[in-house]
This record gives sequence, C-alpha cells and structure tokens, in this order.
Amino acid sequence: MPDVSQITDPELLRQIVTLQQQEIHRLHQRLAQLCTQLAALQGKQGSKQLELELVRLQEQLAAANRRMFGPSSEKRPGPQATPAPEAPPQKGHGPTEQPQLPRITQRHELSPCDRRCPFCQLEMAEMKGQTEDSEEITVVERKFLLVTNQRQKYRCSCNAAILTAPGPQKLIPGGRYSLEFAVEVAIQKYSFHMPLERQARRMLSEGLRVTRQTLWDQLYPLATLLTPSYQELRSKVLEPFVVHMDETPWKLLTSRPSKTWQVWCISSETGTYYHLDPHRSAAVAQEILGDFAGVLVTDGLQVYQTVARGSPHIVLAFCWAHVRRKLLDAEAAYPQCAEALDLIGALYQVERSAPSVRGLSPAEAAQALQIRAQLRATQSQPILERLWAWTEQQVCLPRSSLRGALDYMRSLWPGLTRFVSDPRIPLDNNAAEREMRAVVLGRKNHYGSKSHRGTQVAAVLYSLIETARQLGVDERQYLLSAARFAMANPGGALLPHALLS
Repeated sequence: MPDVSQITDPELLRQIVTLQQQEIHRLHQRLAQLCTQLAALQGKQGSKQLELELVRLQEQLAAANRRMFGPSSEKRPGPQATPAPEAPPQKGHGPTEQPQLPRITQRHELSPCDRRCPFCQLEMAEMKGQTEDSEEITVVERKFLLVTNQRQKYRCSCNAAILTAPGPQKLIPGGRYSLEFAVEVAIQKYSFHMPLERQARRMLSEGLRVTRQTLWDQLYPLATLLTPSYQELRSKVLEPFVVHMDETPWKLLTSRPSKTWQVWCISSETGTYYHLDPHRSAAVAQEILGDFAGVLVTDGLQVYQTVARGSPHIVLAFCWAHVRRKLLDAEAAYPQCAEALDLIGALYQVERSAPSVRGLSPAEAAQALQIRAQLRATQSQPILERLWAWTEQQVCLPRSSLRGALDYMRSLWPGLTRFVSDPRIPLDNNAAEREMRAVVLGRKNHYGSKSHRGTQVAAVLYSLIETARQLGVDERQYLLSAARFAMANPGGALLPHALLS
C-alpha cells in the first residue's frame, strides 16, 4: 500500500480510494459469510448473529466518531426551557476589584515652566486637594539579591571569650541559599507546575546563574524538614466521617523503561493528602486509611471493595459521576441512554436545591442536613426507582458499551444509593478528582519523578501546598511558617489549619 501522505496526484488518490471502498465491501461480505457459518456451527440463527455483529460495528463507529469529532466536555444540552425575557443591555462592566493588591500613590506635577496660563501667561496657583485620579495595575520585577551577612564579633578585655552575633536561620547549615529561596522554588514547581530546568532558565534571564541540581538541593531538605507536618496531615484528613479517595498514574523516570507508579489521594473538608507508591493494591489503600472509620467515597475500583470487606468500620459510597460518564460514552450508539442521563441530572438538580453546610455552625449544619435528608427521601428516591426500572428494560449485546455501563451501575447500586439514607454522603467523588488536578498538571509539565526521593518530595509538598490552598491559606506564607517552626522545634509539625484566622 503506497503512503498516501506522499501522493499529490488527485487522480491517483481517487483510484486508491475506489480500491479501498471495493476492499471494504468485499470484507463486509466475507464477514457476513463467516458470521453465518459460525452461527450454524453454534446452533444459532445466522441472521440474528449477523445483526448482533453489525450492531457491534455500529457502536464502535459511533464511539470513534465521538472521540474524533465530539466535544471533549461531558456537558449535555439541557432541556428546552421557556426563553427568559431579555435583560436590559449591560452598560459597561467596569474595572475588576482588586482588594488583595497593595496600593501606592504616585503624585504627578507640572514643571514650573508648564504652569503658565495659555491665555494670559501668568503663573497658575495649585488647587489644594484637587486632583484627577485614575488607577493603573503594574508589575514589580522579581529580584534576586546577594546578601552579605556580617556577624559582629565581641571580645572581653580579659581575652577569655569571644561572642558572635547569630545569623539568619539556614535550611542547609553553611548553605548559600535562604529559606525564602527554597520555598520560592517549591511554589514554582508544585503550585505553578514549572520544571526545575525551566525555572533555572527564567532565573538566568533575571540575573541569577543557577543549575537544576542546585534547585533540587533546596527542595529535598525543605521536604525533609516538613515531613512531620506531612505525616500529621494524614490523621487530620481522616478525622471527618466522610472521606474521598482516588488514584492516578505517576511516572518514575529513572528506570528503563520508565515505571508507572500511583498517586493515591485522600481528601476531606480538613485537607488533602497524597501518597506515591509503585503499587495499586488493596494493601496500599489499607495502609493509607489506617484505622479510619466512616464513609469512603470512591469510584468502582475493586481495590476499595476489597478494603471495605476487610475493614468492618468502612462503608463505601460510590460515584454517580463515573456512572454518568459510562452512559455518556454509550449514548452515541444507544440513544436510549439519554433517559438515564436525564434522570441522573435530576438527582443533581435535587442536590443543588438543598442547602450547603459549608461555613455553618453545628446547629445550622444539622438543620441543613435535615432539609437535605428530606429532599432526598421525597425527590431523589423516586428518581432512583425510575432509574433502576430503566436498567431492567434494556436489551443489548454482552460486550457492548451499554452492557458495561449497566453492569457497572447494577454491581455498585447499594453504594450508589447510600446517599439517600445519610445526608452527609455526597453524590460523587468529584472532591478527590478536583484535588487531583494539581498532580495531573504537574505530570503534564515535568512528566513524573526522576528518583524515589523525588516521589517523596512530591508527596510532601503537593499535600501541604494543596491543603493550604483548599483552606484559603497563602501557601508561600504557610511553607515559610512551617519550616521556621520545624527549625525551632526539631521534629515538630505545623499544619495550615494553624494559620486560619
């Protein structure tokens, strides 16, 4: 077969397409013949077997078309609603408020020669307190400074003792780089996903000559210093009754070929904890969860079900977003999935009408949960019954995408419907998937870790930075505070929660 990408003659390309169409037609005829023979050997009706094979081919074609030409978003068009009356046109959106930016005032004055009246040439007097003001957002260039720390020495007249003033705390004893520098490198890599080599090139453009290895030499002792805080964070994340758990691949790049590790994530309202491990087994999940007792929200991975069977204090609740995703993949070949997708959308609509418990006092939160429980019992339960009835009405091929979605939903049904009996349980595991975004973005930029120590550093800094961000604490200020606390109290831990106002 010639390489069509190298052919420029239209007539030759037309002949090749004609030959390929003839070959496809011949292969379809041969497929029909083989299906008929196979059905006869199996004692089945040939026409029925051929029909099933054709449906499978149509399903594969629809899935391929959706992957190639369909939207990447999982959003579906909503029901046609009555158009709302047109709002009056907006008269300018105005400047965006910037409450976090520091403010300075620059005064602009005319030179003495420009203060003369253009009509009479007399000197104009200043109008006290009268200015014309406008705002401007600017940028102050980041600067690296070479600071010489001069530690004054003192001696006694008896010449028996000499004292030296203490210098600043050092991350590395005798090191040349400050703690602030190490934290800046950590923030740039694990918060803004900038690889060390790219950081070194940027620093060179700003006047600082530094190597990637030097930057790594700051990250490792910083992560080592913060390891007690990282270890303490796991217990803090597992304190709530409901905890989310998920995992995603991570590359260890030193092996040839590179080995795929797993980033395990547990997340709750108190923070997020990451654990990097070469295995994707129930033993790893059990080690992370420890003595956790409560509801664990996950996807349908068999590992979590194995953990729950071995831990009587863990109750599994499964994710409706994963069920919806599988039905969405099957919808192109099986339009009847639209009914199930609409019912799942109705479940989420009920949740949106329920009050949130975030930021409420215990008494207010209890009242909000009571309202949510009532809404789920009166509105969500009938939707679930209709959804289960829909699954029993479907007829499809054994290995089709619709069969896979149905089997997935039916096998997890007790965990999928557990939210009706407990208002604290959410519908999905999106909380953990949101916290995985930082890891995935980092993976796209620096691909993984180059050593086992690199995985440990990534786990520590990702966990502490993302927890600080989740709680609304400035991650740079937190890392500085936690590192200084650990320097002053060896082995001590300081969590981002201590910086909450």
